Amino acid sequence: MEALLEEARLTARMPKPAERLRLRQAAGLSRAQVAAAVGVGRQTVANWEDGTTDPQPPGRFKYLRLLEGLAQIHPAAAPAQGPTETAAPSGAPVAGSAVPETAWGPNGLAVQGEPAPCLRCGVTTPYKATDGRSLHPGAMCQSPAAVAPLQAAAVPVPAPVSAPSPAPSPGPAPVPSRPQRRAKSAARAQAETAGLIGQAVHEELERAQGDADAAMKALVKRAIPDVMRLFGETRATARYTYTAYPALPDILTKPSKREPDQIWEARPNFHHPRYSLKNPGSIAVTALDVNAAYLSALKTWLPIGKLEHSTGMDGIDPKRSGVHLITPSPWHHPHLPDPLGDRDQPGPVWVTNATLRLLLRLATPKYGLLDPPVVHESWTSGATENFLDALRKTLTAARETAIAEDDTITLEYIKAMYSKFISTMGESIHNREIMRPDWMHIIHSQAYANLWGKAYKAHQAGLDVIAMMGTDELHVAGDWRQVFPEGRGVAQMKIKHSDAKASGEYTIGTAAR
Repeated sequence: MEALLEEARLTARMPKPAERLRLRQAAGLSRAQVAAAVGVGRQTVANWEDGTTDPQPPGRFKYLRLLEGLAQIHPAAAPAQGPTETAAPSGAPVAGSAVPETAWGPNGLAVQGEPAPCLRCGVTTPYKATDGRSLHPGAMCQSPAAVAPLQAAAVPVPAPVSAPSPAPSPGPAPVPSRPQRRAKSAARAQAETAGLIGQAVHEELERAQGDADAAMKALVKRAIPDVMRLFGETRATARYTYTAYPALPDILTKPSKREPDQIWEARPNFHHPRYSLKNPGSIAVTALDVNAAYLSALKTWLPIGKLEHSTGMDGIDPKRSGVHLITPSPWHHPHLPDPLGDRDQPGPVWVTNATLRLLLRLATPKYGLLDPPVVHESWTSGATENFLDALRKTLTAARETAIAEDDTITLEYIKAMYSKFISTMGESIHNREIMRPDWMHIIHSQAYANLWGKAYKAHQAGLDVIAMMGTDELHVAGDWRQVFPEGRGVAQMKIKHSDAKASGEYTIGTAAR
């Protein structure tokens, strides 16, 4: 709702096309200069000025700020007055007096308060000036010529009135609370950033002359630089930086291009030992697909600073993250996947913080499924769960819009962005802007941990977990729609169809003993 309200406010503040043209010409600016300042093409500015199109993200907010600034420098000239004098609008400034400027809040929006007549045109407005009185921002004022006839019609013959008593000095304009400013800023930033996605799709479709396949190939090819640009936009005012690449321990370094590092991500490959696809039977099974599993996994605890070494439980802290060398306890539940994944080799293993958090949670009295692992050593640093959350929310919102509009091109483009973003944030020649293999491992492990949580939920609801594989595949026997909402949203599940035998809805039998 906040995003819709913010959209309405931006639309209401935008001057009309003729005024946009006047302001640019009054400032002596070329269309090329304006285009470069707001990050759009010269023809786009021309279209905005002649009314062919309305300003859209990502350049709309910068364009609006430019116009409002120019309107204060070059206000619209008042039309010539006729011989008949007209009373000034109530609240209008006295001739020769200085009109205060628009009051701007710390979030970049004009300050609003109790609606009152504007100082310039007399039309009621909620926007405030620096002295607390009402004032339209920039070029939003109606001309005095348009206001005067209304006042003349309302009062055809001015009646003498006694001099009013001096009005009390207005108090300061109310300033939005910090949560309100944060909500408005986040909504505006998300709308601006999401506009980059739509702009990219439009550009490639136009370049491909409507050829959807060609546009899709081009979008997938540019997915990495585009998602890094989105990432940069979402981190523009953030507290933590990602451009500092601290030295990593040897366990996170690949011995060679073909050899992996030492981190085990707990990837599952579970098949219930009681059932077999090879034996015919009448047990109905449904293969389910977790939508956008990696996108949801961006919500995870990531280490921010340099990884520091510790031994024992010293590195275990809810507000720290990294990798840990553990000896896991045995798993004795054949009807549920092992949360450590498809690992047969016993002994100590390096796992991510996401995996360790899951193991420790399952060792609590609430679950009681295993004993806590023994932690030998850790490489961790202070962490946050929200480092990639703005990017996740932006991509999720754009994905939901694409689904609602049945826009398969944008949907595949978004999928390419978040999947390539994760897969190339380690040691990849395709993305030199970010090098955090620890983050890549943690996000992968978080996706597997999220999938394990869905398997456990199904089991607790009375379903049989037949299989669990990869990041997004869960096969269950029973009425799964009573457990999971069906659909294509990130919080929903859908039936998974593929060329495999165990796909969609199928039947199995019991395994031979």
